[in-house]
Amino acid sequence: MNPSEIKKLRTESILKELIPEALANLDDGNLKNLCVVDVECKKGRYDAFVYLDKMFFNVHEQEKILSSLKKASRALQNYCMSEQG
Repeated sequence: MNPSEIKKLRTESILKELIPEALANLDDGNLKNLCVVDVECKKGRYDAFVYLDKMFFNVHEQEKILSSLKKASRALQNYCMSEQG
């Protein structure tokens, strides 16, 4: 495993911890209790796929949550960047 792969894995691990904290700090009750299943970084720490557990939500709730996440994406990014340094 080369140093860039190690750095990527470390960033993914940190984001798995930070994203639930960021969600918990939002005022949206639908987002506060979402479960982050996995994080996959694409381009360093500035682009990542975040996988959430959707098991307990119907299609309508999933759409509402996705809409709320899109609106909150900048706040989530800012929180993670400020906490990660």
